[in-house]
Amino acid sequence: MHQRFVEIPYTLLEAETLAALLEVFVTRQGYDTTSEETSSQWVEQLRQQMQKGELVILHDVETETTEVMTQQQAKNFLGGLEE
Repeated sequence: MHQRFVEIPYTLLEAETLAALLEVFVTRQGYDTTSEETSSQWVEQLRQQMQKGELVILHDVETETTEVMTQQQAKNFLGGLEE
């Protein structure tokens, strides 16, 4: 992995922190969040995907930002940095 980025295991995060990261992911990806129930359902589905290893959490130590990405997004992103 690129030195600037660290993969954070979701199990190290408090439940509220993980939920907040997943909510940002839901919003950024354009999921339907017109109701609290819909948003909660998306977050729960994403939590399950995280448990299956389909999503990763990357922390940028330079900018001190944290992002949730699919495995493919992370590979594309990190691969693009090394070129």
